[in-house]
Amino acid sequence: MKLIDGKAISAQIRAELTERTNALKSERGIVPGLTVIIVGDDPASAIYVRNKARACDELGFASEVIRLPADTKQEELEAVIDRLNADEKVDGILVQLPLPKGLDAKPLLLRISPDKDVDAFHPYNVGRISTGDYGFLPCTPAGVMELITRSGIEIEGKKCVVIGRSNIVGKPMAMLLLNAGGTVTVCHSKTRNLAEVTRSAEILVSAVGKADFVTADMVSEGAVVIDVGMNRNADGKLCGDVAFDEVAPKCSYITPVPGGVGPMTITMLMRNTLYAAENNRK
Repeated sequence: MKLIDGKAISAQIRAELTERTNALKSERGIVPGLTVIIVGDDPASAIYVRNKARACDELGFASEVIRLPADTKQEELEAVIDRLNADEKVDGILVQLPLPKGLDAKPLLLRISPDKDVDAFHPYNVGRISTGDYGFLPCTPAGVMELITRSGIEIEGKKCVVIGRSNIVGKPMAMLLLNAGGTVTVCHSKTRNLAEVTRSAEILVSAVGKADFVTADMVSEGAVVIDVGMNRNADGKLCGDVAFDEVAPKCSYITPVPGGVGPMTITMLMRNTLYAAENNRK
């Protein structure tokens, strides 16, 4: 069993992004810029936003956080997005979710210019992913793909099973594996004989958000297991979807939680922001 080290792979990618950023600054005078909008005072959101700002500083990006009170009106938020869409120094716009009650995220995400949609949530970018002709990729599935390919794992021709069908992880994850030549099955709460399906997987990706959901009887010998889950167990300890201690001995490769997929997500956000600066600036 080999442990896939998300921290090490993330650091490798960030070093590559730093080189590209320095080249962009020296050759074209462009500093990539990311603006994050956070509404209200959700503690988890505050941590995520702080980590994003720290990553921008590390790579030499321009970083702005727009903090708005929880009673901000929908139209006020729309006006902020419109202003950022028009600002050529802003390459990426991100609305931190979840939003406080009374605000509708869907029209706000639609309002972000597809060229600045560094979360890749806009239907235009989702459509490009489905055709395999994409610019931006959703950050967590993109991070999973990097973990797999940089570990030397072949996807082409493999049986791949994704547990979870969310728009943020499950569906785009399936599309990326399909684009890479995998034969993909998507499982969800209505799937019959789930363990039978997951045992067929040579590459198994779990994104259900339930602690210790994937047990040893659900995994075949020699499988690659990628754990996207970020949960707390009964003791309050951070854990994934996979019951690691019992599943790991059966795997050829497995990601830990923490230290697996988690470090990759913000790194992929940085990659999307840099891509936007390289491709969209006049």
